[in-house]
Amino acid sequence: MNTLMSNRLFRIGAITALVGWTPLLAVVLLELLGVLRGSNPIGLGLLFFVTFWPAVICMGLGAFRVWRARGQTGDA
Repeated sequence: MNTLMSNRLFRIGAITALVGWTPLLAVVLLELLGVLRGSNPIGLGLLFFVTFWPAVICMGLGAFRVWRARGQTGDA
């Protein structure tokens, strides 16, 4: 995991996921717990929609780069 977080592209994807996904997931969790009632998180859903694929692609490319670099150096 340390190797993944040292990759800049993976870190950008993880930060994008954190910023884009956490608000909606927090509202959903609070709704399930009964703290919020009848909220309408359309803006948070749009934020999730806009940040989902860029975050997944950045983290995937970053993980692939780490995996490829690990294979070239011979680390197992």
